[in-house]
Amino acid sequence: MRDGARLAARIWRPVTEEPLPAVFEYIPYRKRDLTRGRDALNHPYLAGHGYVSVRVDLRGSGDSDGVLHDEYLPAEHDDACDVIAWLAEQPWCDGNVGMMGISWGGFNSLQVAAHRPPALKAVVSASATEDLYVDNMHYMGGCLLSDNLSEATVMFAFNSLPPDPAIVGDRWREMWHERLSGSGLWIEQWLEHQRRDDYWKRASVNEDYSAVQCPVLAVGGWADGYTNAIFRLLEHLDVPRLGLIGPWGHKYPHLGVPGPAIGFLQEMVRWWDHWLKGRDTAIMDEPMLRVWLQDSVSPHPSYEDRPGRWVGEPSWHSPNIEPRRFVLGRYALGEEPAPTHHVHLQSPLSVGMFAGKWASYAATPDLPSDQRDEDGGSLVFETETLDQPCEILGLPTLDLEVSADRPNAMLAARLSDVAPNGEATRVTYGLLNLTHRDGSAEPRPLEPGRTYRVHLPLNGIAHSFPPGHRIRLSVSSSYWPLAWPSPEPVMLTINTGTSTLTLPQRAPRAEDATLRPFGEPEAAPPAPATHVEPGQHHWKVQRDLASGVSTLEIENDQGTIVLDDIGTSVRRATTEWFSFQDNDVTSVRGQTRTVRRLERDDWRTEVVTDTVLRCTADEFVIDAQLDAYELEDSPADPRSLRNRVYSQNWHRRIPRDLV
Repeated sequence: MRDGARLAARIWRPVTEEPLPAVFEYIPYRKRDLTRGRDALNHPYLAGHGYVSVRVDLRGSGDSDGVLHDEYLPAEHDDACDVIAWLAEQPWCDGNVGMMGISWGGFNSLQVAAHRPPALKAVVSASATEDLYVDNMHYMGGCLLSDNLSEATVMFAFNSLPPDPAIVGDRWREMWHERLSGSGLWIEQWLEHQRRDDYWKRASVNEDYSAVQCPVLAVGGWADGYTNAIFRLLEHLDVPRLGLIGPWGHKYPHLGVPGPAIGFLQEMVRWWDHWLKGRDTAIMDEPMLRVWLQDSVSPHPSYEDRPGRWVGEPSWHSPNIEPRRFVLGRYALGEEPAPTHHVHLQSPLSVGMFAGKWASYAATPDLPSDQRDEDGGSLVFETETLDQPCEILGLPTLDLEVSADRPNAMLAARLSDVAPNGEATRVTYGLLNLTHRDGSAEPRPLEPGRTYRVHLPLNGIAHSFPPGHRIRLSVSSSYWPLAWPSPEPVMLTINTGTSTLTLPQRAPRAEDATLRPFGEPEAAPPAPATHVEPGQHHWKVQRDLASGVSTLEIENDQGTIVLDDIGTSVRRATTEWFSFQDNDVTSVRGQTRTVRRLERDDWRTEVVTDTVLRCTADEFVIDAQLDAYELEDSPADPRSLRNRVYSQNWHRRIPRDLV
């Protein structure tokens, strides 16, 4: 790097003397071990199709030098530009570089594109956003997401792991302790910025879309949390661009669940061949946006494939989509004027326990289940039985006249597909902190009793409501644990007759039947690995009727795997608990615990983290603990000697800022 630091990389090169374009993925998740399995599928495949494929550990992660202090800092972008320049100068590179990634790697692909390094010719950004506040796992509609704690936990664990001595040599222990003491508690800084201030703006590409001057392929899934950004990128970028949205959660589409997965690596080769090699692959002759239009499905949260079909739009916004407006009546949705009624709402904290994750991985049943479990604590507005199909594509919107009896309140709105047997499948949802009704840069308290007209966008979706089904809108004043509740109980009043739901209705198009089909998923052979201890996965909702405590427990234990080609044993386990007592909004509590163990010969390390987030009416309270160990065998018990080599505890109190 420009300051002399060194970043670690794995590079897959075709066996040829011919200089070739390079494709670069840049994330903090440890190329040597923890992403080795996924990297083995993707990068050799690209190399096998004529690209130098490169996977780099961010500074402070994996085997790279330094300490990682936060997401998307200027140093991260500077390093990326240095890597791109270095790649372009190598004799095996022809000077053309592409950047790809999912999640963090999708974020920084867009961000680095906005820095315009000369050799960067195109990017692929999957499961990412160009606005770090509006559509990210920290806040949604000005509401604090519990995924803020989950993501902080992920990075707490990753940032505490040592580099591999096989790569960095004897200095591994010194580098490890530098990370343990220097990376910090990221949830603290994320909670110190509860509104859309300069902290979030600094790396948000939507502050200046024109800064991006290279082609962009934006990819996502309806079960993920980042899909809205694809619509905005297609609308606001002024470069060649394509959007692809499938039924998937937070995964690359060739690994996508729920399925059907597609041959996404083939699509990437077509994209890179066009933009890095100048070949006519016809990829830019296809619709600007291709999406999986989802059919109705039973609300079981573990289905493997989502029924539906691929459809295409030549542009966004699309002229093929028209608004269909419904008026909220007294517990009904209709297309004719309705009288005004004042309906009242104060939801129990149990509404949301069956909401699933903000960003589904679909590795466990983290999709929403039957919404009848949620609707008892909500206001419900429903259409008559449909006599014609209603297909929607885009962002539904809710415009409400609402008042509150407290200065701080939130709204959650859910759109569901109700089958003739009464099963209700959530189609999409949206959140709004009512103090953010005029934007998240300068939230303002509500005046109790005053009526406000508020606009609540729901997440973008493509869905077909079939004849015989009904469309249901459910509105609640809480949605825990997906979002943190308001600081005190609130009674909301919604005016029907003047409140409306608008659906982006799409007419079927004959052109959809002629879309080029995607191929079946392909990949390079998987990395050799041996499973030596099984994992455990579960989602459990428990309610103790004696204490009044309800808890969602999420177990994600991946067991122990030996990476055969490097002889390293990897143990990964995370458990999350989200709880509340009765309807006490100050009783909500999130706790996460992680265990990460890396072992090979006499290099044997373990890191354990524990984080608790709770609140009062005025503050968020964080308690966290980090313990790092070096392991030794004993004759009696091979795992009895755990020498703790580092320990740190945190206790932080952060004022609530209208959240």
